[in-house]
Amino acid sequence: MTIRLYDTSARQIRDFTPLRPGCVSIYLCGATVQAAPHIGHIRSGLNFDIMRRWFEYRGLEVTFIRNVTDIDDKIIAKSAEQGRPWWAIGYENERAFSEGYRALGCLPPTYEPRATGHIPEMIEMMRGLIERGHAYEADGNVYFAVTSFPDYLQLSNQELDNLLQPSGEGETGKRDPRDFAMWKAAKPGEPSWETPWGRGRPGWHLECSAMAHKYLGSAFDIHGGGLDLIFPHHENEIAQAKAYGDEFARYWVHNAWVTMSGEKMSKSLGNSVLVSEMVKRWRPIVLRYYLGTPHYRSMIEYSEEALREAESAFARIEGFVQRAVELAGGPVEPADEVPPAFAEAMDDDLGVPQALAVVHTTVRQGNNALAADDKEAAVARLAEIRAMLGVLGLDPLDPHWAGEGDRGQDLHGVVDTLVRMVLDQREAARARKDWPTADAIRDQLNQSGLIIEDSPQGPRWSLGPR
Repeated sequence: MTIRLYDTSARQIRDFTPLRPGCVSIYLCGATVQAAPHIGHIRSGLNFDIMRRWFEYRGLEVTFIRNVTDIDDKIIAKSAEQGRPWWAIGYENERAFSEGYRALGCLPPTYEPRATGHIPEMIEMMRGLIERGHAYEADGNVYFAVTSFPDYLQLSNQELDNLLQPSGEGETGKRDPRDFAMWKAAKPGEPSWETPWGRGRPGWHLECSAMAHKYLGSAFDIHGGGLDLIFPHHENEIAQAKAYGDEFARYWVHNAWVTMSGEKMSKSLGNSVLVSEMVKRWRPIVLRYYLGTPHYRSMIEYSEEALREAESAFARIEGFVQRAVELAGGPVEPADEVPPAFAEAMDDDLGVPQALAVVHTTVRQGNNALAADDKEAAVARLAEIRAMLGVLGLDPLDPHWAGEGDRGQDLHGVVDTLVRMVLDQREAARARKDWPTADAIRDQLNQSGLIIEDSPQGPRWSLGPR
């Protein structure tokens, strides 16, 4: 068994060899909590949740760090706009992110550190970089001198002579316009912390370098995030950490975006789709299927039609699971191992689309077994499907999804009673060979959004795709 991952820094797929045998350490750049999350934000957490689940299936112990950036230029700007404390905005949106991750079935991280809780670690890193000649203080700001680090820009593969470094207001005293801020001098009315160089607040890049060092040490396996973070964020993280003396991340893994009309989904473009609204309109497990089943390095073009297709595809899987459980007469535990073709796909750079094809093939085999009333084969396929869906976080029998309430699950018993009454009328019509009436009842139920299936155990109903 060899897991292979696309390493952005190497620009190729590499065999994954953990730093410590049997263990995997992952740092994922998490939320900047200036606003509630849209589905593009949550995609990153979901992709790395699948990665984590696959490592754990392969028997590896995973330490998964996903940080929270709770102090940032955008958060401060929102505070001024809304006349609310910066920390109140941050905490409100941090809770919204946590609920979004939970709703879509992401496992909680091992640790989820906040930037503002790690100011001492940031001060210590800046002090070390200044002592080594890689950083300097100017006007209360602390800057990283990019020309002091020969390997700068290797991740993003840029030329230093052509570099345009994003800069913020008040970044004065730079020796080179390409240098970036690790610490920003305090401005009136803004949050600040005391340092040997005066009061101020951390820069975005410094936060992650310091937190990764604290929780994962000087070297760890995988650093992850969205493609948009390669430069400047991840490039600047590498410079700080390695100049400080850390080996830092050994693999860099980046997920692609969710786009609308070909553009990256973002609040600034006004095209975001908030998770809190989406889960009111779509079952969270369907959203997970939609966001999690394309390859993590492939763009997802958002559309209502694509979501309906995902809903229909998952309904086919879920329908088999429900019918097979009925035939089995009770719960069937997941198989101990997934099918070899599924494992091969997942080992090859988390090939979820190819792995999902194995799921759908197994569903077809299971449906054929149901049609043949072959209980043994149907139950065996169900066990395999549950094992595969468990890796993807999509097992409808998992307790997390069993409590789904967004489609009126609390009313299921009432609806079932009413539908059974109508189905009894249909059965009575069939018994007296009144086929037009029986067909009319079935058609009316179908038009209402219900799927009616006749089985050896009698008619059953399920919600169809919208």
